[in-house]
Amino acid sequence: MTKKQKKMLVRIIISFIILAGEMIFFHVSGVDIGIWELVAYLVPYLIIGYDILRKAILGIIHLQVFDECFLMTIATIGAFATREYSEGTAVMLFYQVGELFQSYAVNKSRKSITELMDIRPDYANIENEIGELEKVDPEEVECGSVIVIKPGEKVPLDGVVVSGASTVDTSALTGESIPRNVNEGNEIISGSVNLSGIIRVKVTKAFGESTVSKILELVENSQEKKSKSENFITKFSRYYTPAVVIGALLLAVIPSIITGDPRTWIYRAMTFLVISCPCALVISIPLSFFSGIGGASKVGVLIKGGNYLEALASAGIAVFDKTGTLTKGSFEVTAVHPDSIDETALLEIACLAECYSDHPISLSLKRAWGKECDTSRISGVTEVAGQGVKAVIDGKNVAVGNLKLMNAVNAEGAHDCHKTGTAVHVAVDGVYKGHIIISDSLKDGAAEAIRDLKQLGIRKTVMLTGDDRRVGADCAKTLGIDEYHAELLPADKVDCVEKLLSEKQEKETLVFVGDGINDAPVLTRADIGIAMGAMGSDAAIEAADIVLMDDNPHKIATAMKIARKTISIVHQNIVFALGVKALILILGALGMADMWGAVFADVGVSIIAILNAMRAMRVAKEAK
Repeated sequence: MTKKQKKMLVRIIISFIILAGEMIFFHVSGVDIGIWELVAYLVPYLIIGYDILRKAILGIIHLQVFDECFLMTIATIGAFATREYSEGTAVMLFYQVGELFQSYAVNKSRKSITELMDIRPDYANIENEIGELEKVDPEEVECGSVIVIKPGEKVPLDGVVVSGASTVDTSALTGESIPRNVNEGNEIISGSVNLSGIIRVKVTKAFGESTVSKILELVENSQEKKSKSENFITKFSRYYTPAVVIGALLLAVIPSIITGDPRTWIYRAMTFLVISCPCALVISIPLSFFSGIGGASKVGVLIKGGNYLEALASAGIAVFDKTGTLTKGSFEVTAVHPDSIDETALLEIACLAECYSDHPISLSLKRAWGKECDTSRISGVTEVAGQGVKAVIDGKNVAVGNLKLMNAVNAEGAHDCHKTGTAVHVAVDGVYKGHIIISDSLKDGAAEAIRDLKQLGIRKTVMLTGDDRRVGADCAKTLGIDEYHAELLPADKVDCVEKLLSEKQEKETLVFVGDGINDAPVLTRADIGIAMGAMGSDAAIEAADIVLMDDNPHKIATAMKIARKTISIVHQNIVFALGVKALILILGALGMADMWGAVFADVGVSIIAILNAMRAMRVAKEAK
């Protein structure tokens, strides 16, 4: 409990004790001391309500009249005007009890966000000239500097391990408790915790561009993007509050003139105002979204705003990139099929042609060759988009790529392979020399993730890939994906998503899931872009609406469960709050509900709605 909350609790206790004593004295003893009874009740009233009165006055001065403080002030002053001193004081007391409870609930929901903020590093260790470690602000460390990270310390900056080995805890980022091993040459990201050995890391990103900095910025700004439900409540309150004030005024004036009994109708009007206070909606709806976003962050699902959470809840079409999303993205040479050349020579030619590329397929060829490329043998390299590479090697024209490239260079004899995988065909001076099969394995749990999404109501799953049709077909069949499109260029993926967007049903959203490296255009175009395995990927954090901080495909279903449960809680609170208030408003206008009923309609309903909203924090644990 904060210092401010403790002070409020003391005020509540003091006010309650004084009010209870006065009620016993005046109502049980039957003593009537006139004006002194008013003065007596003003003491606990002002102790508990002076800040509400102050806010109401400031609101009037700044022409921002219609809020809860204004309603409470008018209602309680009206109660005093009709000599209902104890009820007027009790209404203010219980209103403040509700406010204290709301404040506590909001702080509790912020705790998960606060815990995430603990990933912010306090310092970085720099080794000085005499070999001693100096602690410096991470923002002062330049790229290329070498920092030392001792066991138990947070990794302050993104970098590459240059010496040492250790295990790191990434649970604050991914929600996964299993530590990861890092050795010399491995990348390491800020925000994780070094568990065992001393490691030296060469910094690759300044603090402002580091993973931890971007994640913190993302979470801190998440509440700025309001959902439709939150915007509805804001607009609703703008018109609702003036309407009930006018309604209360009419209820106090017109029946008083007709019946000649102003005291009764003023009391009913004040009761009407207390009942109408929109606290339950104004607090519980944003709290539900904040709790859902905070709970999701604990399991490594970063959602950029309530609007994206709401859109994800109505997802009906899920579109996936293949490589790095549904598959591991670690290609390996699984077969070499030469034609009029031996296997070693075929692999060597392909490796030389691809030696300047960092594409996963090129890297797999280099690993299979296992030798340094002699670049002096290469006099020219040209990439052909969506087809492969052309190069001049030892004075000969070499083409390495797919069947489209083979057709382009008129290499006769090129054909599909019976083995499943990506075929890299090779031609020298227009003569076909064979092909190499490179395969990518599916991620563990990918098929289970697709099955879970279908169980959640996703009516259509689609896979987009640049691989050939046989590879795409085999992957889609294995995973149980409804539809696939293969041999696509990045622009083709955007076109496919555009077509799917035109086919979606009313109030349905389309989700695209990619690895965040080369899928930024599609992530941006989809209704909801989800980046997987995005630790350290700037493109993912910038382009996606939701970021999954590890490579687990099952987190997609987890994110959907969190979204749907949170929206369900929001709808429950809206129906409950409006329903109860409407009922008691009618009863209050008819004189069948007094101030105590009004207190329940305001404070009671608010507390119940807030308790329900706080359930959203537990959704992530249940959905995990």
